[in-house]
Amino acid sequence: MSTMSTRRIPLPLAGQEPVERADAARNRRKILEAATRLVEANGAGSISLDEVARAACVGVGTVYRRFGDRAGLVGALVDEREKQFQLAFIDGPPPLGPGAPPAERLRAFLHGLLDHLSEQVDLFLLREKSAPTARYGSGPFRLWHHHLVMLIGQIRPEADAHYLADALLAPLTPSLLDHQRRVSGFTTERIKAGLDQLIGWSRLTGG
Repeated sequence: MSTMSTRRIPLPLAGQEPVERADAARNRRKILEAATRLVEANGAGSISLDEVARAACVGVGTVYRRFGDRAGLVGALVDEREKQFQLAFIDGPPPLGPGAPPAERLRAFLHGLLDHLSEQVDLFLLREKSAPTARYGSGPFRLWHHHLVMLIGQIRPEADAHYLADALLAPLTPSLLDHQRRVSGFTTERIKAGLDQLIGWSRLTGG
């Protein structure tokens, strides 16, 4: 049985928020929901705290106090979905969650991570632009890497699991995904097929 299925790894994002007053929690939810609507309507590049405050019907000072600046708000938007993705691959149903063979879980994880990144690639690009290498030390990246190392170790105990985890995450860099989709015209299905070939050539699956 995998370690992930028997022992919960502390989530880098989930559960890290301090306890809030009820009104503060309501305002936070209103702000995030308003920001999400604006990003979906206009894209992430044009989002401003003033506009979000108006859409959420709160004072702009409330937005600044809660999130600090636009980068803080963007980070919170990304973190909301990150929590859901983490729960899915740690405790969710197979093949993404525990219960499936490790090779199936690895493939499901890479496909799920691609979907997760693609759904909000504009937000990830804003983060990447402000701090190009910060993602490698972030809580989510470290957890993704840890999860892959665990699965690779189960599939190929003799392999350099840490290096292979880096190699599998490299094609899922937001700027590369954006280039592939916007410039090269790659579909999500084509990228997933390429990931399948990559893990097949690495003998991490039966492909």
